[in-house]
Parts: sequence; structure tokens; C-alpha cells
Amino acid sequence: MKEEIWIEKYRPRNLDQIIGQTSVTSRLKSYARARKLPHLLFSGPPGVGKTAAAVALTRELFGDVWHENFIELNASDERGIETVRTKIKTFARLAPRSGADFKIIFLDESDSLTDAAQSALRRTMEQYSSTCRFILSCNYSSKIIEPIQSRCAIFRFKPLSMKDMIEQIRWISEQEGVTISDEGIDAICEIARGDMRRAINALQSAAALEKPIEREMIYEITATVSTKDVMKLINLAIDEGFDPARKELNDIFDRGVASGEILDVLARRIFDFPISDQAKIELMERIGEADYRITEGANERLQMEALIAYVSLNREKTREKNYNT
Repeated sequence: MKEEIWIEKYRPRNLDQIIGQTSVTSRLKSYARARKLPHLLFSGPPGVGKTAAAVALTRELFGDVWHENFIELNASDERGIETVRTKIKTFARLAPRSGADFKIIFLDESDSLTDAAQSALRRTMEQYSSTCRFILSCNYSSKIIEPIQSRCAIFRFKPLSMKDMIEQIRWISEQEGVTISDEGIDAICEIARGDMRRAINALQSAAALEKPIEREMIYEITATVSTKDVMKLINLAIDEGFDPARKELNDIFDRGVASGEILDVLARRIFDFPISDQAKIELMERIGEADYRITEGANERLQMEALIAYVSLNREKTREKNYNT
């Protein structure tokens, strides 16, 4: 028996299997029952079910022959106007098959399309609206031009809740005979941050080691950093100074963790640090500056050491603020 990639093996096959998006799926089910569909725009973060919802809706509309009236294109691969003029328009011109009233074109990552390509797409949506429906998927609906947005029913997908992710991870673990601790599940949810695709990939990677999955194993496999380690890093800088904090930072880097992971955890957990509100504001400003410089090509280790140095240099000032607070 062939080993399947779990994100494909456990991809929802119908709208009832999509988790954490009740308001979205209930509206899509009404379209499926009525067998009438406007153009749709799916907006939301990655890994929350946008592609799965498009395919599941098509399956419910067309049954076993759904693939005859469905095409999926990724706009980030082909983002120019020629894609609209050739692939999209060619498929839109063809008549629906197997007695269907219309076909569906699913355009993933449509916010990657250039403005010229989006303008051409708007015209194509007008010309072939009698025989073709478009489902556009994007991370940021603000990057879709207004004429397209006004032609679509907009669905906003939200990040999956911790409860939904825990239930799904436990179910997949049971199906695959994987032993995972509660701490391991918490670690997967922490690194996934509402992205079910990332969570399932982490679970399968850990399961390949063929031993019980624990918290530290997840961080090691995914090359991510735990909140506990980041809290320790900053507390060392505040309590003991630059040198111990720098050694801890080097240990984190030696595990293959990227600076962006550390900064992301810092930004999310900054209010948990034992420093004054004013110090938190100043630290947040420094985090943003470090992130910008690293994005622009600066040395990430140097920028992170500078951030730790800033915290260490201001530790006495921080203590005074805490005392006065």
C-alpha cells in the first residue's frame, strides 16, 4: 500500500468535513442545494480550508464527474495577463459537460495577479457568466480590485481555533496509530497558529520517527522555537545581562531556528514579560525595526544580538519603571 501525504489523505471530501468554518460552509451548502452559484471570493490565512471548500462545493454540485467541469489554477505561478487570455479564457469558452449548467474555475492565490491581469479577468467574468463561475482565493482581499470584489459573494475564512485543531490532530493520530502526548499536541497547535496544513505536516514528520511524540520533538523537527525558550531568552537579558542571553540565543540558532520565528513569538507574547508598559512599547518598536532590517537583507544574527543588547542595556531602567509602576 502506498504511503500518502497526510494533508491529501485527510483533505475534506465534502462541506461537512470542513472544520472551524461553520458560517462559511452553511452558506455554501445553500448554494449546493439550490444548484445556483454566483462568483465567489474566499479570503483568509493559509491552511484554513479555502481550497478544500472550493473542491468540496464542486463535488456536491457535480457529483462523480466534478473534475470535468472544474479547473484549478495558481495565480502565483502564472500571474500575468497572458494567463487570463489563454488558459482561463480557453476553459471558459468550452461548454459545460455531463449536463451541468456551468463550469467552475478556481483561481488560487488570486491576490498575486497583476492589476492588468485582474482587469482582464473582470472582463472574462462578465463575458462568460452564463456558462462559467469563478471562485477566487486569496490571503488579502484588499489586493483584489474593487470591480472584481463587487462581482463576487465574499467569504472570509478565519484561523482555526485551538479546540478544532486539537480534535483534528487527535483524530488523525488515532487513525494512523500514532502516540502523542497532550504537550505534543499543544506544541503542534502553537507552531501551526491556526494553519491545519502546517499542523498535519508537523504531525506526519514526527510520526516518521516511530516513537511517542513529545513537545520537544515537535520543535526540533519543525525548526521552531517554543514560547518557553523565548521567555527564557528575554528574562536572561533582563535579569543576568547580555552575555548569558547571547549564549541562549546562540543555542536557539544552533537548533536551526530562523530569526523570524523568534521575533514572531516575541511580538505575540510581549505582554507576558515582567516589564513596564512603557518598556513593552519600546521593545515592540525594536522588534519591528529588527524584523524590517532582516527582511531587507541585514545579518539576522547581528540584528538579534542587537535586540538582546538593547534589552540588557535598559534592564536597570526597566526595573526602575517596574518599581514605580
